[in-house]
Amino acid sequence: MMFVGVECTFSANGTISVKRVQLGGVWQVVEQGRQWVDGNGRHILIMFAAGQAQELVLSSDTLTWQLKSGKSTQTVV
Repeated sequence: MMFVGVECTFSANGTISVKRVQLGGVWQVVEQGRQWVDGNGRHILIMFAAGQAQELVLSSDTLTWQLKSGKSTQTVV
């Protein structure tokens, strides 16, 4: 996983809305999909303008964002 900067808002009910992600010093606007919480933190599915889907993870211990490499392990039913 790679550490990234994230511009987001937190709603009153605890959900997060991601606006932009900083990769290599460049801010990129993203679209957002589902989010869920597990033992590793809060996971958010995002899509970059080029159509690349990725998974962001906010660590509840360190409050740092990481971009998970590879495909999401979340099963959609």
